[in-house]
Formats: sequence, structure tokens, C-alpha cells
Amino acid sequence: MKEFKSFYKEVAGNEGGKCRYNVRLDTYGCGCQHDCSYCYAKSLLSFRNLWDSVEPSVADIGKIERKIAKIPKGTIIRLGGMTDCFQPLEERARVTRETLRLLNAYGIGYLIVTKSDLICEYMDILDREKAHIQITTTWIPCEKAVSTERRIAAIEALHAAGYDVAVRLSPYLPQFVDFERLNAIKCPKIIVEFLRVNHWIKKWLPLDYSEWTVKHAGYLHLPLEKKIEYLSRVTGFDEVSVCEDVTEHYAYWRECVNHDKSDCCNLRK
Repeated sequence: MKEFKSFYKEVAGNEGGKCRYNVRLDTYGCGCQHDCSYCYAKSLLSFRNLWDSVEPSVADIGKIERKIAKIPKGTIIRLGGMTDCFQPLEERARVTRETLRLLNAYGIGYLIVTKSDLICEYMDILDREKAHIQITTTWIPCEKAVSTERRIAAIEALHAAGYDVAVRLSPYLPQFVDFERLNAIKCPKIIVEFLRVNHWIKKWLPLDYSEWTVKHAGYLHLPLEKKIEYLSRVTGFDEVSVCEDVTEHYAYWRECVNHDKSDCCNLRK
């Protein structure tokens, strides 16, 4: 397996100013076996020929521990920002599992965002106080990840077991959503993220993008009024938050929608 050397990043810029976590750690990199057509990380790395969806690179657990040892206790990091830390490769490499053991031992909290139900097999080491979990739920037909029903089952199992878990509707494309099923998920929390578009995503996910008219940070976005209209169809949750790139739109969600104005990820405190 190839080594992934750029596994650690201190979060700054747009993300750093809005997100509660200040460190991003990827156990796998330079590719993801889910290979989603709408993935912004894939679009960032493909033009540099750094994307390998067949055999992604693997982080060295010894180097991961040396980084974790320097993180202040009580910090929350995001585990898997550019790739899915529970992609199929984890079943062989188990680097995410060993990383979780280290985070627990060093007293570091962690936000996991995944499309995999493999996480349910890790309940023996997931710390209920330190773990914050978001499972991405979409019905986009081109996905290589496990089925949406398996992901929903994982969400409900983790919630029933007492974990801080949320549905992550990302990217939110209403034409692909089964709203009856979405709004019936037995979990009180949802994070919604609208699609941001560049020319790579237009190529990989051919849709009518005429509604994406707002330009921000190199991407096209939906206008705020259209996002508000689409969000009104998400009705089955007690705690709703929107993950947002566009600064003006973020201000609206923070003041008018997000359950926790200080944390759009709505992590349990």
C-alpha cells in the first residue's frame, strides 16, 4: 500500500472561520474508493493527477500518533476531510480503527463524516463522549458507497446506542431525494449541505445547472432563496443545521435556522 504523507492539516480560511474543529486528519488520501461524482476533493486533486480511486494512499499510524500527541486535550478534530475514513480499504488497512484508539487515549474528540455502515462495527471503541458522527445520506444513483438503506440503518443503530449522530444530507439535490424516507429516519439531527459546482463536477455529474448562479470561491452555488425553498421540504427533524460556504448565506442560516448558532455541525457538548 502507498503511504499518504499529507494526512494532517490545521483548518484555516473559510472552513476554519465557521467550523468548530480546527484540525483535519485523513487516514487515507490521494483518492477514495467511493469516487463520488460530486466530490469537491476529487475535483481539487484530479487536475493534478493525484486521485486514485482504486488504491488510495494510506497514512502511517506511527506518524499519526506523533501528530496526535501534540494536539491539546479536549480539541475536536475532523477525521476524514478529503476522503472517507471508512471507505472499503479500511477493512484491510484498519488505520482508522487504530487512529480512534489513539484519539481516545489522548483525550481528543473527533467528528467522523462517512458514507459507510462499517462504523457500526467499531462501537466497541467509539467513545460516546468524544465521538461525533455524521453519515451522509443521498439517493444519487451514481454512488459506489453502500446503499442508502444501509446508511440509514447505521444512523438509527448509532442513535439508539446513545451516540451523537446526525443525518448529513450532502449534497442536497431535491430531485434525487426520497423525502418520505428521509423525514422518517429515527434520528433528531440533520446537517444539510447544498451542492457547489465547478467544471469537473459538471463533467462527472451531468445535470441542468442553470439555477446555480451565485459565484463564490471558485464554485457556483444556488441562490439563497432557492436554498430556503428546498430546505422547507426537510421536515422530520428536531435539530436542523446548514453547512454553508457562501458567507452571506452562512449568516442567514446561523441566525435563522441552525440549531446551534455557534456551531453549524451542531456537535453535542
